[in-house]
Amino acid sequence: MVFRRDLLRSAAGVSLASVVGGGITKTSLLPQAVAADNQPSNDNQGKPFDQATVREMARSLAGHPYKAPTDKLPEAVDKLDFDGFRSIVYKPEQALWNGDNLNFAVQFFPRGFLYRPRLDIYEVIDGVSKPVTYSPDLFNYSNPKLRVEENLGFSGIKLMTKLNQNEVMEEFAVFLGASYFRAIAKGQQYGLSARGFAKGTADPQGEEFPLFRAFWLVKPKAGIESLVIYALLDSPSLTGAFRFTIRPGATTIFDVESYFYPRKLIANGGIAPLTGMFYFDANNRSHVDDWRPAAHDSEGLLMWTGTGEEIWRPLNNPVDLQYSVFTDVAPKGFGLMQRKHDFAQYEDLALHYELRPSLWVEPVGEWPAGSVNLVEIPTPSEVNDNIVVFWRPKQPLKEKVEYPFTYRLYWGWDNPWPTSLARVAATRVGSVVDKPDVRFFCVDFFDGPLNNFPANKQLTLKVSSSTGKISNIVTESNSVTHGWRATFEFAPEGAKVAELKCVLMDGDKPISEQWVYRWTA
Repeated sequence: MVFRRDLLRSAAGVSLASVVGGGITKTSLLPQAVAADNQPSNDNQGKPFDQATVREMARSLAGHPYKAPTDKLPEAVDKLDFDGFRSIVYKPEQALWNGDNLNFAVQFFPRGFLYRPRLDIYEVIDGVSKPVTYSPDLFNYSNPKLRVEENLGFSGIKLMTKLNQNEVMEEFAVFLGASYFRAIAKGQQYGLSARGFAKGTADPQGEEFPLFRAFWLVKPKAGIESLVIYALLDSPSLTGAFRFTIRPGATTIFDVESYFYPRKLIANGGIAPLTGMFYFDANNRSHVDDWRPAAHDSEGLLMWTGTGEEIWRPLNNPVDLQYSVFTDVAPKGFGLMQRKHDFAQYEDLALHYELRPSLWVEPVGEWPAGSVNLVEIPTPSEVNDNIVVFWRPKQPLKEKVEYPFTYRLYWGWDNPWPTSLARVAATRVGSVVDKPDVRFFCVDFFDGPLNNFPANKQLTLKVSSSTGKISNIVTESNSVTHGWRATFEFAPEGAKVAELKCVLMDGDKPISEQWVYRWTA
């Protein structure tokens, strides 16, 4: 599937052989499948490959000046639009490993539209890597004029497995554009994306988009239910080496081993970045004229801190860009979550937001001190990815230093780990009759201890605000949802921004995750 929303920048991609110069070539670290003139080189004998190959390559590449990529394409495909790109379809019968009786197969994307850079793609068998051969015969063309006989190469990869039906190979993950990739679990449709690295997100000087410029696909043995892929990252600011161990299923899991090698000091980098779309929901309909109840890939940011706090931050589509920082040490996890899974909560027969995955990041090992960063960008429609979340280390990344980060990505229906706390089901915001400057907040809770509480149980809500005044706090059992509802009024008293917090209390004991919200005028 082609990404419907693209903030990708065609800013980092060219055949590696035309970038690194003589230093790496002489060490034979870099398999050269493609020469600078886009003609195949004599690399068909294969080259040795092991777990250290891409790390050594990235480390060496970081010692060379970055060379800006070329996006040159033949005239026939130079100005492809979205529909033209989508009309060039890979032939399923030509998939890598098709007919080998394996649990996986791989298809490839053509170059064009936003995906102009040529990627170096290799197959690894028994410790030897060989380039995957390109041919125009691998694709079907609805417009014959788009068929080009030149050796164009590929722009991305599409992973296939028997996800929903025992005998049918289906697409479940895509690496396409810059360092973007996304995946689904059983029964789902594509939604938010992950990235290899974020650099300068929301920076006034502009954002840099590193590129996965080479992939190594390790051919699995028969019966193996995981797929290993190596990737080389490159950009003006850094290089990186990745090892993905991918296990699709009811929850699709990516084990990610990453190593970064800065070319320069990086103070505004982001580890394990997630990117999605939030257009509107019941907390911000005031500037949206739409017939549906909601439209978003994700509805909230969930964080489990190193001290054991569980924090829920509803997402917003603000009038002005908002940047939120949540400082932490040794985080247990964070992610963009889609908790609403009923069709009636979206009413969209075309886009089916109820089938979009949540994506949870679980650090492996203790990450250094830093912060979860949330960027919310105003958007006039659902076409734009306007939500970015990532981990930013407290200390800048220094050049000539290796920075390892290992983590696990869970693409699924919910946070993969159970909690003993009640969770936020919905956040609703509206006006108050006869009080034009006052906002009414309704926060619904569900799950956890609420499943066993009687309707006559007395619960309270602990609410605070960084400014303004909170009043008329009410909590009550919700017999329809078998959860609990809390409402309150907030008077900004002239403030333009306020940080609100609340937690459901049983006496003096918190029994829910902490709800945090940035209100803006």
